[in-house]
Amino acid sequence: MQGKLSDIELIEQTLAGNQSAYTDLVKRHQRFVFTLAMRFAKGREDAEEIAQDCFIKAYRSLASFQHQSKFSTWLYSIVYTTAMTFLRKKRVATDSIDDESIHIQVENRCSGYDVNNAENKSRSFYLNQAIEQLLPDDAAIITLFYKGEQSLEEIGQALDMEANTVKVKLFRARQRLKEKLARNLKHEVKELI
Repeated sequence: MQGKLSDIELIEQTLAGNQSAYTDLVKRHQRFVFTLAMRFAKGREDAEEIAQDCFIKAYRSLASFQHQSKFSTWLYSIVYTTAMTFLRKKRVATDSIDDESIHIQVENRCSGYDVNNAENKSRSFYLNQAIEQLLPDDAAIITLFYKGEQSLEEIGQALDMEANTVKVKLFRARQRLKEKLARNLKHEVKELI
C-alpha cells in the first residue's frame, strides 16, 4: 500500500517510472511546502507558484538526491532557494500583510461551540500574523523549527548554514517575533508567551 511507504521508497519508485509514487510524495509534503512558501510570498497566488515550482524542481532533480539528509530537509532547501529567487524577481515588500490574512471570521453557534478551540485559533491567528511580518529568513527559521519540527542541523542543511548560526538566528528571530506580538497585541502578549 502506497500510503505506508517511506519517502525513500517513494523516491525509488518514482525513479523507476511510477508517477503515482511522486504524486504520493507531493501529497505528503505539499501542505508544509505551501506554508513555508506563504512565509516568503505572503500572497496565496505567489505561494502556490513557488510551491509548484519547488515540486517541479524536486522532480527534475530527484535522481541527484543523495540520501545524506531527510527528503523533507532537501525539499525545504529547494523551497528556500526558489522563494529567494522569486522574491528577488518580484521585489515583494517583506513587511506587507495580505488583507485576507488580517481578517478572521469566527462563527459563534450556540450548540456545541468550543471556547477553547476559538481561543487556540485566535492565538494561532495572532502568531501567524506576527510571523508574516518577519523578514523571510526569520519566518523560514521559525516555521521550519516549530511547524516543521526540524532540528537545528536539518535547518542548517536546508538553508546552507552551520547549526550554530541557525541557533543564533532562531534566537534573534524569536526576539523579533516577540516584538511583533507585543506591538500587535500590547497587553495580551503576556498571556500568549
